[in-house]
Amino acid sequence: MIIKNGLVFTESNTFEPLTIYTNNDIIVSLNEPDVSDSLFDSADTVDASGCYVIPGLTDIHFHGCNGYDFCDNDLKAYQAMAEFCLTHGVTSICPATMTLSASELTHICRTAATFHASQKTVTSPLQADLIGIHMEGPFISLSKRGAQNKSYIKNPDSSFILQWLEASNGLVKLISLAPELSGALSCIQEFKNKVMFSIAHSEADYQTAKTAMDAGALHVTHLYNAMPPFHHRDTGIVGAAFDSKNCYVELICDGIHVSAPAVRAAFQLFENRVILISDSMRAAGKPDGTYSLGGQTVTVTGRHARLSDGTLAGSVTPLFECMKIAVSFGIPLETAIAAATIHPCRSIGMDNLYGSILPGKKAHFLLLDKQTLEIKHIIKGQLLN
Repeated sequence: MIIKNGLVFTESNTFEPLTIYTNNDIIVSLNEPDVSDSLFDSADTVDASGCYVIPGLTDIHFHGCNGYDFCDNDLKAYQAMAEFCLTHGVTSICPATMTLSASELTHICRTAATFHASQKTVTSPLQADLIGIHMEGPFISLSKRGAQNKSYIKNPDSSFILQWLEASNGLVKLISLAPELSGALSCIQEFKNKVMFSIAHSEADYQTAKTAMDAGALHVTHLYNAMPPFHHRDTGIVGAAFDSKNCYVELICDGIHVSAPAVRAAFQLFENRVILISDSMRAAGKPDGTYSLGGQTVTVTGRHARLSDGTLAGSVTPLFECMKIAVSFGIPLETAIAAATIHPCRSIGMDNLYGSILPGKKAHFLLLDKQTLEIKHIIKGQLLN
């Protein structure tokens, strides 16, 4: 395939007038092909005039969509979720669990590994690629549990982490935990070379969080949410992340979880370390009504998803819309794109294949109208629309 006449988003966070050459689902070259044009069918050419060409988005923190949830532990559910994500511009996914029993989480890891293996039997399936699992819970603070089920909260335990890594065939890429809990630091030190740890649902003060980051927990789950506020005397997790220059921070930019000034502040504080996430639950793409999340009832009205006590229970806004909301809040387009593409992939160690437009990487692209930023075409190895 040849994609020409578009402005291509580069790893330098700039738009350049490049021609992209692909073979099956892999990028072969940019601008000048490394192989003869005879390998490419001239009929298989996409005219990207009037478009930005950006990498497919990667969501490393969402629970569900289209009526399904990752914790449904069902292959058909995973297929439906992956199909929905792809049609909304997300070409690779790392869905998140909820706080459930350790045995349930092990079963979910095993089912996800089966789904991941099935995707590899098809060249660029018409689904977002499952590239990881985000274990959000059960190693969290009771007081900062948010919409997580308190019945299953437990201290970090290396035996459970071993079970999940084995059951998932190494697909677990991210484990959220509260660093103040007993066992947290030892788990980070033991597994930091096998999985990324993320500080989440935590009461940690600055020093506790910074100690965990120095030990290898270089990620923060949904910045601002379910953690102490940024205080001028003890800046807590936010301040520790600011001082840890290799630490990435997730941001739910649905216009509900984080205000516009706080979004702008996060991008100023963390520059090239912000990761946009959707944190969507099963109601994303569905009408208002009553749904479930982690065994708890959630009422969805408009873009708000809440438990009965008013606690926010994830979002219903797909990642592509979160990216556009960030732009509407004043974040430069190039910065917002990087936060939804290369940054999440780097944070979980999947940037060798995903997240940017370079030879050898996956041929996953979105063609955006330069005026409206709406998706005109989705390409995942082939032109899909």
